[in-house]
Amino acid sequence: MNGTTENEQLREEMMNALTSVIDPELGISIVDLGLVYGIDFNELGGATINATLTTPACPLTDTLEMQMLNAVGHLIENVDINWVWTPTWNMDMITDAGKEQLAAIGFGI
Repeated sequence: MNGTTENEQLREEMMNALTSVIDPELGISIVDLGLVYGIDFNELGGATINATLTTPACPLTDTLEMQMLNAVGHLIENVDINWVWTPTWNMDMITDAGKEQLAAIGFGI
């Protein structure tokens, strides 16, 4: 298996693990909310999770970061969270599963 294939498999495993991180305000995973923009790997075997929040002033940033690191810690040791603000998060980034979950709790999208 080459490095690219291994990275793609690890990326998928990490994204799956990140579905266990639940936005405390909405009760929906950060992946389904579209808050995880991607995962990059470096030449030293580490990874950077590029993610955003619904607002830069989110008081739960530290909590979400800790949960994200805990979620993927069994897959990779060296992980950083890169909070990004471009592109700006919007409701169109929510997955179909996320939209269904929001509808189930009374949010219309």
